[in-house]
Parts: sequence; C-alpha cells; structure tokens
Amino acid sequence: MRLATKLVHGHGYFDEGTGAFIPPIYQSAMFEQPERSTGQTRLSDRGTELKYSREENPTVRALERALAAVEGAEDALAFSSGMGAISTTYLALLKQGSRILVTMEGYGTTIQLATDLEKFGVRAAKVWPSAEAFVEEVKEGDLVLVETVTNPTLRVVDVPEVAKHCREVGATLIVDNTFATPVIFKPVRAGAAMAVESLTKYIAGHNDVIGGCVAGSRGTIGDLWEWRRKLGTIMSPFEAFLVLRGLKTLEVRFERLSRTALELAEFLEDHPAVEEVLYPGLSSSPYKSIADRIFERRLYGGVLSFKVKGGRSKALEVLRRVRIIKPAPSLGGTESLLTYPVISAAKTMPEEDRLKLGITDNLLRLSVGLEDPEDLKEDLSAALA
Repeated sequence: MRLATKLVHGHGYFDEGTGAFIPPIYQSAMFEQPERSTGQTRLSDRGTELKYSREENPTVRALERALAAVEGAEDALAFSSGMGAISTTYLALLKQGSRILVTMEGYGTTIQLATDLEKFGVRAAKVWPSAEAFVEEVKEGDLVLVETVTNPTLRVVDVPEVAKHCREVGATLIVDNTFATPVIFKPVRAGAAMAVESLTKYIAGHNDVIGGCVAGSRGTIGDLWEWRRKLGTIMSPFEAFLVLRGLKTLEVRFERLSRTALELAEFLEDHPAVEEVLYPGLSSSPYKSIADRIFERRLYGGVLSFKVKGGRSKALEVLRRVRIIKPAPSLGGTESLLTYPVISAAKTMPEEDRLKLGITDNLLRLSVGLEDPEDLKEDLSAALA
C-alpha cells in the first residue's frame, strides 16, 4: 500500500462478527484471563498478554499497527505524551557510564532530561545541529538523538549521513521526526534505529490530544514495551482513537499546511517590518538543498519563524495584536499558533547557546493552520503595522 492508503487502513482492524472496520474504543481497564473456553492466556497480535490496559489495549494496538505501517517500521509503541516516549526510551537504553548526544537546538525538556540523568552516571553532551558536527562527535556505544528539523530555527539535519556514521561506529541513532512527519521523511528507512514522533502535533492534528510514539524493529520495540509496562507510560484508549482519526487526514493536512507556510514565508520575507524569515522551503534558505535531497516530497512543513524589526518589545506587541492566529505553544494543528521561543521552546536553553543558534529576542515562530492564507496575511499585516 502507498502512504495515503496506509494512513487510512494501516490499523488492519476488521470485526468478522459485526463487519465494523473502524477500531472501537476499548475503554476497559482489564480483560478476562484466562479465556473460559480454552483456559489459555489472551494474547495481542504482538504476542504479549492482553490482561490490563497499562500493558496492552486493543485500541492502542490498532494505532500502533497504523503508525508502524506509515513509518516503514516493523512495530511501534504509543505513549501518553512525546516525553513519555522519550523518557521510556532513555531509561530502556541508557545505563551507568552511557553517553547520550543530543542536538544543541532541540526540544528543551528532551535536553533537560538527558542532562538530569547525569545524577545516575549517564554522560550527556550537546552537539551543534548538523550532520558534520555529529559525525565528528559520535563514538562507539553512544546513544544519539537528533531532530530532522530543529525548533525554532528550522535547520534541516542530514539524517541519512548521521545514520550511516552511527552504523559504522556502533552507535544507536534515535530521530525525533515531529517537524517532518512520515509524509516527507521516514527515519527508520533512512537508517535510524528508532523514530520518535510527538503525536500531539501533526499526526493527531487538531490541538486536542497529547501523545507520542516510537517506531523501530520488533526486537527494539519489544524491549521498550517492557519498560513502558513498568513505567505506566502507555497512551489511553480514547486518545488512541482520536489519534487514529487524525492520522487518516495527515497527508492532506500536511500538504495544505506546507503550501500555506511557504506562501506566508514568501509574504513575510518581503514585509518591511520583518528582518529575516527562517523556513527550509524558501530559495534563500541554506537548508533547502538538504531538505530537497532527503525529503520524499517538495514539502517543508507548516512551521516557519521570523525576526521582526524592533527587538523584544515589537515581537511581544505582534504576539498581543494577532486575532485569528492564537498566541500559544505547540504546532501542526488546525488553528494557526504564534509563539515566542525565548519564553517557550528555548526558555530552558542557556543564553550563550541561544545566541549562537540565532534564537534572538525578536524571533517569533508561526505554526500555520488550515485557515485561508489571505486571512492569515491580513492578520499578520495588522499585527506588524
């Protein structure tokens, strides 16, 4: 099946008894064990016991099958949040003396947690967000976490090059693919051991669900399943149902969001009140060539950042003056959101790192929604005027 079909049918659910082909919400804490007719333990299709929803749930399992299909992976796990996915993966793979490399420009809590684990004897290092920097730094046995597209300056990392080096030296690569999604990039197919997605963003897509997932080989997912069972980080069945519903429209939403984002990026690039626009789809972007080489389609996502003339006060004024666009964190949903990275995505980042990366006091990040592009232009023009 091609991607659009996998997004709709990848869950593989069909009820022979009723003819239903939409996975229902199994809002049950536990399941009968053993079966009365056979006396055997009930098993899910991955061979684990189906007895308690902290461990396994049929609605969650349907979502995981669909996620594995669209990621091009053997299996996947769904978690209660993106950080639930990250923290469970850290605890499963790291031990005393391990070294973890994270992108200097990355999700703040991902970096914070990596450095917090130093109290357990884990060594953490922050690496400049480029393939060259990671190739120079990665050593045998390292756990490496990179983001396909960084937040908030939208740098595109040559993940296949990092994956190639990790395989050569014997390091484990995890790729946070939230900003790209499997619509344009599939980390596991590019050689990564695991792909991580914040399901909260594009995949659920409606700004009403919190969730995360990890996709990879059956063996890797099997090990993570045991840690998820112990930590209690599984997604709830109702959230899994909502994510499954959002997943079906991911391709059409991502394409629309990407096209609107490019239109707005070009509009802002020509605006007299804007100093600089950061978006990998722009011909002026230094990351467009990498994006065009590694992405499966000429789409670049629905998030762009821009620097306004006038510094911090002007940036905060724009944030206050937008009307259709909402001042709020997150991204990838149906509503357009504008956020101030200095007090959100980059809040926990040391000022020295922030300035090196170009995350200045006049930087704003815009997550484009499904509104009419002309309405968004008018809203931005009024806020910038």
